[in-house]
Amino acid sequence: MSRILKYFQVAYNNLIRQKTRTFLTVFAMAIGIASLVVIITASENFKESITGQLDIYSPNSINIEVRVPGNKGVAAATGINITTFKNSDIDAIKRIDNVDKVYGYLTAQEVIKNETGKETALIFGYGAEAGEIEKMDFIAGRYYTVEEENSLTPVVVIGKKINDNLFGDNDAINKTVYVKGKPYKVIGVLASKGANFGFDMDKVIYIPAKVVQKKILGVDYVLGAMATTVDTKRIDQTKEDIIEVMRDRHEIEDESRDDFEVMTMKEASDMVNTILSGVAYFLMALVGISLLVAGVGITNIMYVTVVERTFEIGLRMAVGARKGDILWQFIAETMILTFAGGVLGVTIGVGIAYLIYYLAIVFDFSWSPIIPLWVIVFSLSFSTVIGLFFGVYPARLASNLDPIDAIRKD
Repeated sequence: MSRILKYFQVAYNNLIRQKTRTFLTVFAMAIGIASLVVIITASENFKESITGQLDIYSPNSINIEVRVPGNKGVAAATGINITTFKNSDIDAIKRIDNVDKVYGYLTAQEVIKNETGKETALIFGYGAEAGEIEKMDFIAGRYYTVEEENSLTPVVVIGKKINDNLFGDNDAINKTVYVKGKPYKVIGVLASKGANFGFDMDKVIYIPAKVVQKKILGVDYVLGAMATTVDTKRIDQTKEDIIEVMRDRHEIEDESRDDFEVMTMKEASDMVNTILSGVAYFLMALVGISLLVAGVGITNIMYVTVVERTFEIGLRMAVGARKGDILWQFIAETMILTFAGGVLGVTIGVGIAYLIYYLAIVFDFSWSPIIPLWVIVFSLSFSTVIGLFFGVYPARLASNLDPIDAIRKD
């Protein structure tokens, strides 16, 4: 053990003598490690955010959404308005065996105001049964009922920021707000949800889907529907039953002409994880290339160091130093360089993660600055392994020098 410590002590002293070269080498490694930390942290944050969004639905949920025929992307993503999904389709889905509850949904954006202020709000036109399917936390009040939706009662559930901006500390329940110039009674105030998918969920308002259709948008269609099943074990069969009903009602014979997309929550979760994992692996591959370049750079620098210290190596071997002593001294130098780069890189990565966290507070989106311990351990271990791997060649070169030739070359 004392011999190993001696190797690292001598290596440290040699590196200190070349401060500029040592700093640049450490910094090059640090940039790659910092990038690795930030990418993994970002990947974990996005995965947690999207998983949290999907978690508001139960695992027995099935989403039916309009899409452009012949295009796997949903219509909302392509910017094309599909008007074929009617309320009667939702009623037909309700009659399918094993379907428990169904609600249709569509969205709009309007100004909501009262006598004290106004806000631009994203309107979620959700059916009444969404209150039983989605996980909603209320500060006050309740969600609307099927009776209120069917009778086109002008009621609204408002998000936390809408409540704070329009009502402050006052009770908003049973108060009147105006949407598109029409009065709506506030019946519920939601707890804070934060941001998801770039939307501030605290500036959202919920209005019955049929009210949004008739009184706000003037349409007779929805963008999609969410259904739940009685028996989760039969969810795949229920999905196929929904597809069959929709194709029959829309007179579709060729599945490539489907104007809708049906997906279970498990499929949605798997798809999201696959996409995020693919992006993360791609970005980590880019980081890996930068670390590889840094590793090659370390090899070159250590090679130059061996050349510059040829006389010293020859002299040490002439007075009794063994090949193993020379070998491990140079390996120790590269491991110190890369480990120091790893420590600096993790520090920079953590700093960037907290910087993004504070920016997230300013711009109101969700971000956790907490970096998993395994990321730090992996980054430090990975940087050390790079030092060991890329330090072997110059170390072996140094240890294989003939002491007489080495002294003569000076």
